[in-house]
Amino acid sequence: METETVVAICIAVPLASGLTFVFVKLLDRLRRKDAETEAQDLVDKAKREVANRRREAELEIKELSIQQQAESERELRRLRGELHERERLLDKRQDALEEQAEQIRKQEKIVESTQRKLTERIQDANRRKEELSKLLDLQRQTLHELSGLSHEEATQRLLEILETQLQQETGAVILKHEKQIAETCDQKAREMLLTSLQRYAAAHTAETTTSTVGIPNDEMKGRIIGREGRNIRAFEKATGVDVIIDDTPGVVIVSAFDMIRREVARISLNKLIADGRIHPSRIEEIVANTQRELERHIQKLGEEACQEAEVHGLHERIVNLLGRLHFRTSYSQNVLRHCIEVAYVAGLLADEIGLDGTLGRRCGLLHDIGKAADHEAEGGHPKIGADLLKRFGESPEVVLAASGHHDDLNVENPYTVLVSAADACSASRPGARRETLERYVKRMEELESIAGSFPGVEQAFAIQAGRELRVLVSAKDTTDETAAKVCHDIVKAFEKQLTYPGEIKVTVLRETRHVEMAR
Repeated sequence: METETVVAICIAVPLASGLTFVFVKLLDRLRRKDAETEAQDLVDKAKREVANRRREAELEIKELSIQQQAESERELRRLRGELHERERLLDKRQDALEEQAEQIRKQEKIVESTQRKLTERIQDANRRKEELSKLLDLQRQTLHELSGLSHEEATQRLLEILETQLQQETGAVILKHEKQIAETCDQKAREMLLTSLQRYAAAHTAETTTSTVGIPNDEMKGRIIGREGRNIRAFEKATGVDVIIDDTPGVVIVSAFDMIRREVARISLNKLIADGRIHPSRIEEIVANTQRELERHIQKLGEEACQEAEVHGLHERIVNLLGRLHFRTSYSQNVLRHCIEVAYVAGLLADEIGLDGTLGRRCGLLHDIGKAADHEAEGGHPKIGADLLKRFGESPEVVLAASGHHDDLNVENPYTVLVSAADACSASRPGARRETLERYVKRMEELESIAGSFPGVEQAFAIQAGRELRVLVSAKDTTDETAAKVCHDIVKAFEKQLTYPGEIKVTVLRETRHVEMAR
C-alpha cells in the first residue's frame, strides 16, 4: 500500500510539474499576444494622431500663408499709394519750380529793362545837370553885371537875409515846442496821477460811528437812570457825554462831539448792561477800565496804520495821535483811512517822478496829524500838525508837507506839492465823502449789472471808483461792428437809467484766443 502511494506520488509530481509548466507557457503566450495587440493599437493610434496633426499643421501653414499674402498685398497697395502721392507731389513741385523759373525769367527781363531805363535817365540827368550848371554860371555872371556886386559881397548879403529868416523861424519853432512841452507836461502829470490812483486799491468810503446802544428790555432803562437819576448822572460825569433815554424801544442814545468819549461811553454802557450791576462805583470802575482799553486800542490802531503805510520809526506820541484819527471823520470820511490813502498815493507819485517814495509815504501819512489835537490847541490843523511834527523830530520835508498841504504851497519842497495833489485826489474821488459803503457798492453793482444785461457781454468790471467800466464781450457772439454798438448801447443805458456826477468811460474789449497743447 505504501509502495503504491509512493509510486502514485512519483507519477503525480512530474505530471503536475509538466502541467504547471504547460500552463505557465500558455499564460505567457496569452500575455505576450495581448501585449502585442495593445502595442499594435498604440502604434495605430499614434499614426492616426500624427496624421491628424500633420493635416492640422498643413491647414495652419496654409492659413498663415494666406494671411501673409493678404498683408503683403495690403502693404504693396499702401506703398503704391504712397508712391503715387509722392509722384503727384513731385509733379506739383516740378510745376511750381517751372512756374518760379518762368517768373524769375520775367523778373530778369523787367530788371534788365529797368536798368536800361535807369541808365538812360542818369545820362539825361547828367546832361541836364551840365546844362543847369552852364545856365547858373550865365545867371551868376549876369547878376554880377546888373548888381555891380562882387561874389563875396553877394554871398554876404544872402547870408544876412538867411540869418534874419532863420531867426524868425527859430522863434516860431521855439514857441511851438514850448506849447508842446506844456501840453506834454500836463498830460504826463495826469497820467502819473491816474497811474498812482489805479495802483492803489482801497475802500473809498467809511461808515460813521454809531452812537446808539441796544438794551434787552425797557426795564433796563430804569436801571440805567437809577434812583433819582444817580446812575445816569454818574455815567455822564465819568464819560463826559449826554445819555438820551426816550420812548424809542430797545435803544439808548449816546451823544457827544468827541468821538473818543462817545466810543468810551458806548463800550462802557454795553459792559454795564451785560454785567447787570449798575451803580455809581461800578460805573466809575467800568469807565476807567474802558478808557485804558481804548487807549491801548488807539495805540494798536496807530501801529497798524504805520505798518500798512510802511512808515517806521515814528515817536510813540505821533503813533497815538494817528490812532486817534480813526475816531475822527471829515465829511463822513474816516481821517485815518484818508491819511493811509494819501500816503500810498503820494509815495507812488514820488516813485513815478524819481523822488523818495518812502519819504513821500511818510509825508502823506502825517499830513493831517493836527486833526487829532486841534481841540487841544489854537489854530488850524496844518499849523498844529507842523508844530507837533517839528517837536517830535520829524524832517523838514514832513513838517512843510503838513503845514502847506492846503494853501501855502512851498514849491521848493516837491513833497508838499505831491501831498497836496494826493490829498485832493483822496478827498474828491467819487464815494470818498458823503456816501455810505452800501450806496457805493450798490452803484458799482448797478454799473456792472446794466452792462452784463446786453447780449454778447461776458464780464463787466467797474474801476476808478465808478468813473470807468471795462466790458469783455464774446469773440464768437460779436464782431468788431457789433462790439462798437454794444459800447454805444451801454452808454445810452447809463444816461437813461442812472444819475451820476461827471463822466463814465466805457471800454469794450473783444479778444480772440487760440490755445493748443504740444505733447
